[in-house]
Amino acid sequence: MNMPMQLRLYGREYCSLCLHMREQLDELSRQRGFHVNWIDIDDNDDLEERYGELVPVLTDSGDQEICHYHLDIEALDAWLAKCQHA
Repeated sequence: MNMPMQLRLYGREYCSLCLHMREQLDELSRQRGFHVNWIDIDDNDDLEERYGELVPVLTDSGDQEICHYHLDIEALDAWLAKCQHA
């Protein structure tokens, strides 16, 4: 059985943009076969320094940025297509 592709969503619990992207990704993950790990940057000083005001930031499991602020469906689809052909 193949493991679903893994993504990371860096954000803050009190950030409305972050929560909106998380909801969008939850729905898309079921349709397109990937898993999103939510990471609250307020729990980690290094992540706070790295991502600060960029949140939400969607990355692959290697922390390659896919998009930030708003979900970029085209960028996500391009990443998924690249992974499926790798």
